[in-house]
Amino acid sequence: MRKLLNTLFVTTPEAYLSLNGENVVVSKENERLGRVPLHNIEGIYTFGSVGASPALMGECASRGIAITFLSRSGRFSARVVGQSRGNVVLRKTQYRVSDDLEASAVIARNFIVGKIFNARAYLKRMQRDHSLRIDVERFDLTIQALTNLMKKARLARDLDILRGVEGQAASLYYDVLDQCILQQKEDFYFDGRNKRPPLDRVNALLSFAYTLLAGDTAAALEAVGLDAYVGFLHRDRPGRASLALDLMEELRCVCADRFVIYLINKRVVEKDDFFVKENGAVLLTDEGRKRFISQWQERKQEKLVHPYLSERIVWGLIPYVQALLLARYLRGDLDEYPPFLWR
Repeated sequence: MRKLLNTLFVTTPEAYLSLNGENVVVSKENERLGRVPLHNIEGIYTFGSVGASPALMGECASRGIAITFLSRSGRFSARVVGQSRGNVVLRKTQYRVSDDLEASAVIARNFIVGKIFNARAYLKRMQRDHSLRIDVERFDLTIQALTNLMKKARLARDLDILRGVEGQAASLYYDVLDQCILQQKEDFYFDGRNKRPPLDRVNALLSFAYTLLAGDTAAALEAVGLDAYVGFLHRDRPGRASLALDLMEELRCVCADRFVIYLINKRVVEKDDFFVKENGAVLLTDEGRKRFISQWQERKQEKLVHPYLSERIVWGLIPYVQALLLARYLRGDLDEYPPFLWR
């Protein structure tokens, strides 16, 4: 149970939420885990709970406190709300900003700044920890180039310029990503990003990680009342969760790429966990996919200090915190959207 940004996150599996006076009580198997006054809460997010009492849902609805139910893996299940108030205004603001290309660029540039910052931070950490096994000079040049591109992105006021900067940064980053693979080099190599279908084991892992991250991010956006399909950097396209793709840009490296490299270097996945289809697509086997998902869920329970909130939380809550911060910016509570900057 964790309270962040006036929002209660209940991450204990099989927990039950009930009402006691003017407090929400969280319990499991008749053991009380905690209680929080409702007047201090704007929203409740519960992961893998067994439910909430009708009394609590009714009281929260009357107070305008939404209760969002998600699976243990973070998949959106349902949202209990009272009369439509905040979400309508929030979504209308989101749609207006999305239609304004310059206002969209103001938000989108922070997504890209966060993406480049985190890619640079990961390369700097690899350089520090494995200087004898990588090309340090090449890493230095890449890190400096990413620094320059980050400054350019910070000043951009045009979406096309931002896309160009993002493309250059991604190309530079992917050019050295193969050096981060320190084990199983004969079976796992990265010559560049390919997808639809992935044509090698590393790209198969990256594609699967991005799919899971996109699902987590879309669920987080829906949970805070935003429309995951209306983005700012990624424009509207039928069936595409554009805002989820926007928000996950800053999280790709630290949540997905770093995780994939970890699985390879720690030999959690091996060459026998993949098979090749007739069209050349490389995919995980059922057993490999199960192991990947299990490790993904474990990683989401690891803790870190959020760089903006200075609060200790689990990795799995990062998309939800960032979605809340984005919603607060759109509501006018923040002067600027603060991207997730990993250190």
